[in-house]
Amino acid sequence: MDNVVRILAINPGSTSTKIAVYENEIPIFLKNIKHTNEEFVAFEKITDQFQYRKKLILDQLKEADIDLNSIKIVMGRGGLLKPIESGVYAVNDRMIYDLRNSPVGEHASNLGGLIAHDIAKSLKEAKAYIANPVVVDEMDDIARYTGHPRFTRKSIFHALNQKAVAREHAKSIMREYEDLNLIVVHLGGGITVGAHRRGKVVDVNQGLDGEGPFSPERSGTLPTGDLVRLCFSGEFTEKEIIEMIKGKGGLVAYLASNSAYDAEMKAFDGDEKSNSVLQAMAYQVAKEIGAMSTVLKGDIDGILITGGVANSKWFVNLIIERIHKIAPTHVYPGEDEMRVLAFNGLRVLKGEAEIKEYK
Repeated sequence: MDNVVRILAINPGSTSTKIAVYENEIPIFLKNIKHTNEEFVAFEKITDQFQYRKKLILDQLKEADIDLNSIKIVMGRGGLLKPIESGVYAVNDRMIYDLRNSPVGEHASNLGGLIAHDIAKSLKEAKAYIANPVVVDEMDDIARYTGHPRFTRKSIFHALNQKAVAREHAKSIMREYEDLNLIVVHLGGGITVGAHRRGKVVDVNQGLDGEGPFSPERSGTLPTGDLVRLCFSGEFTEKEIIEMIKGKGGLVAYLASNSAYDAEMKAFDGDEKSNSVLQAMAYQVAKEIGAMSTVLKGDIDGILITGGVANSKWFVNLIIERIHKIAPTHVYPGEDEMRVLAFNGLRVLKGEAEIKEYK
């Protein structure tokens, strides 16, 4: 490997496209391109945004005077693929097909691998990869049962950030991730709580559809009977019901905003509704942590809290006061997915990462 290598990381989201260029472990260019709903009105499907977002990325790199041919690895945010084990995957034809025709559903992250591959193939020596997409599946078979054979619990969660934080924590205490039992909590637009047993996430709430605690944008687990009756009431279309569950649920439904920070500021100013809704969200997160503690049979080395909402010490403390007797709690605020993507790219270049094949 050359002494200095460049890695391009691409992370498309519903309201942003994040890009970063790293020289080894040092970021030399970071950009968060914000999007409005009006930008995407003309696109019927999310994958139809491919050329539009790719051009935005290339324009930003050109403006920053980044020589594309200096890039050796292009890391894309993994999308809604078939369930796979954790790790780094080369973008291949099978993956490209599934990202365009996802067996799970549409999401902006599907564009990550597609754009990474298209940029990489136009360069001299670059290759495209993804790492720990949201469909990483290491669940125990017993955790897949729902209570009816027509339904099976699925593993869809913040795998990239959860795995990265778990490894970072293990390193900080001079232990191996594969030797620890951890509960990792990602507090973002969606909330996922994973039981990590010796390096594998053996149970986790399904974050895409909002199973588990309600969050800034998801309703969480709803009363089943009431939900079924609402679906057949004739008041709402299928699309409206789905939006009620994910996108327009949680804080959006209660407070007309997905900003936990704004809700907290209102609570501090004496707004009782904002205060009670945030208290309830923290209560539900703590309940989910308690549930995952039983998955690990009480043998827990630590509880790790991460994600954007973890920047709120007040909200995190609402959780900790309910769970502190379960295990030591450690807070890693924010989500540094761009750095993690670049780090995985560097591991590829150093020969430290096994390159897995998507089948």
